[in-house]
Amino acid sequence: MQLLASDLWVTEAPLRFLGLEVGARMTIVRLPDGKLWLHSPIAPSPALRDAVANLGPVAQLVAPNKLHHLYIGQWKKQFPEASVYVAPGLEEKRSDLEIAGILGDAPEPAWAAAIDQVAVEGFPFSNEVVFLHRSSGTLLLTDLAFNIGARGAPLTRWLFRLMGAYGRLAPTVLEKLLVRDRLALRRSLERVLAWPFERVVVAHGEVLETGGREALARGYGWLLGGDDGAQEPG
Repeated sequence: MQLLASDLWVTEAPLRFLGLEVGARMTIVRLPDGKLWLHSPIAPSPALRDAVANLGPVAQLVAPNKLHHLYIGQWKKQFPEASVYVAPGLEEKRSDLEIAGILGDAPEPAWAAAIDQVAVEGFPFSNEVVFLHRSSGTLLLTDLAFNIGARGAPLTRWLFRLMGAYGRLAPTVLEKLLVRDRLALRRSLERVLAWPFERVVVAHGEVLETGGREALARGYGWLLGGDDGAQEPG
């Protein structure tokens, strides 16, 4: 577990997607009341469970998009008192979960004092909700952008080069093709970019410590009107 800032930790685990090693990252926020907010939980090994429990009581488990939900149920079993919040659409996909709420544009009262959020529109494939940890100026992304660099596996680096998203904070050509409403997505991104953040924590790839706002704007230059240096898909 790595401490990034006061009351903000991340931890990583291996993850293969379609045969590609992309890794996964969970973010832990300790709220002003001392309780823990877990974003995109990874598999809860006994050691990880104990390390998290040592930070404080787990209060909220957050599945931030329609793809990052696999281990929510396991964490709920470990911490039955925790409340589960999911991205829109997961309430149908995960009817097995006891869901406390569907994530939207406004933060829940339980974390509104420390975390802000935007429900991203125009990209229904994931229905991602993006979060800002205000006190540390940290943006939390899941699959809206990646930051695959030299630490990536050789095949992963090669494929992300091919998809126009290697060595920088950006979506791949696949995300571009899956957008269903560019105007709605642009509006959502403009709201995110209005936040004051430097650090960006991604679920896949490396944490970007500085210059995150400018990097995200460049990565989405094809949508926001700039030039992201990658060819626009036909």
